[in-house]
Amino acid sequence: MTKLDTFHLRKAITQEEFDYALLTGALREYAGVRQKINELLKSSVIVRVKKGLYVFGPGYNNTLICKEVLANLIYGPSCISLEYALSYHGLIPERVETLTSVTPKRDKEFKTPLGKFSYRYLGSEKYSHGIEQVWIDSKHPVLMASPEKSLCDYIVLNKVTGITGSNSAREFLESDLRIDRENWKRFDPNVLRSLNKFYRNKNIEHIVESL
Repeated sequence: MTKLDTFHLRKAITQEEFDYALLTGALREYAGVRQKINELLKSSVIVRVKKGLYVFGPGYNNTLICKEVLANLIYGPSCISLEYALSYHGLIPERVETLTSVTPKRDKEFKTPLGKFSYRYLGSEKYSHGIEQVWIDSKHPVLMASPEKSLCDYIVLNKVTGITGSNSAREFLESDLRIDRENWKRFDPNVLRSLNKFYRNKNIEHIVESL
């Protein structure tokens, strides 16, 4: 593809993450659209994240690629949760490499050129509560679990055991998840209690008591 073609493509597609429909629409003036797409892939102007989903390659992207947006698009319906959401909310100290989400569909994992995306099945009754829209930046709204939902999802999907009362609940928060005591106040006990009407989990009850 010539420089003029590349300039045209960047003018037609302003975001870094885009699907097949947007890509073919931007190339509609050219003959052999599929061949053009293959040329773009071979020259690394664009990178295929998965079938039908693309990003601009290094040197052709105008801004950083938003992996959180990709997480919502790769497999859906889904929302970012578990360890990644806890890290995003600043609750756990570790930087999480795998982007973890929950979905009412079956478990799935995608290894892409931009990293690993993991999706865990969560029944629709639990899944639909506690989802927020957060803005990663001014152009990227994503679906993310609230701090309380992230915690509930973690407990349920990792089959956490051994929480038998307030003391062991505090031990779990501080030692297992390594959430600083100062951050415990960021969990709203009323929100956790409300969520647990759908999760119906004793461990979550004990955490509410401990908070």
